[in-house]
Amino acid sequence: MTDAVTVTDLVVHRGSRPVLTDLSFGVPHGQVTGLLGPSGSGKSTLMRAVVGVQQVRSGGVTVLGEPAGSATLRHRVGYVTQAPSVYPDLTVRENARYFAALYGRGAREADAALTDVGLAEATGQLVRDLSGGQQGRVSLACALVGDPELLVLDEPTVGLDPVLRVELWARFHALADAGTTLLVSSHVMDEAARCDRLLLLREGRLLFDDTPEQLRAAAGTHDLEEAFLHLVREHEGVPA
Repeated sequence: MTDAVTVTDLVVHRGSRPVLTDLSFGVPHGQVTGLLGPSGSGKSTLMRAVVGVQQVRSGGVTVLGEPAGSATLRHRVGYVTQAPSVYPDLTVRENARYFAALYGRGAREADAALTDVGLAEATGQLVRDLSGGQQGRVSLACALVGDPELLVLDEPTVGLDPVLRVELWARFHALADAGTTLLVSSHVMDEAARCDRLLLLREGRLLFDDTPEQLRAAAGTHDLEEAFLHLVREHEGVPA
């Protein structure tokens, strides 16, 4: 089976500055693939390229068998940005039901999505009155309600308490078990262990593309953060 996402020789510049350099990889169907790296490594730019809203200099991205950004992908791909992408002057429930209607879904599906992200007790609140983490969860619910084949999540757990982070990751894996493909970015290396596969970015270059187990084996350590630092030193020619 072909991958859900295929990136080939992708190059993105911002002005004259390279942001992504010669990236090639695949994102397997029905798995949680983690996109990890420090802030400024190019994670958000890569995600925008996957959903087809990023101008690229060269290379290509194929999503679910179609060129990234194709009109046919609009209801097949869910995208949650770092900044909340919902209506602040509507309630949590009104946002979820509005997006559900766009996808041809009903109130039951909207309410279920809010429950899945831990907002069942906040459905009547205006989004503008919520915390940043809660607003991010509203955006996630509005993406989930469309039941996308591919879900692209840009740092979805930022600002969340540890209990909710664990619950959301359990939800991500339940979605993957049901057939959804997830591409999830994070700059927190302890989330790497929660992924089926890892893409590690550093200054716009792909340093690693394999499982967490293979990363540990390659670096000779069980600590994933230390393993990432080992890869960085190796890439830069610094003695271990």
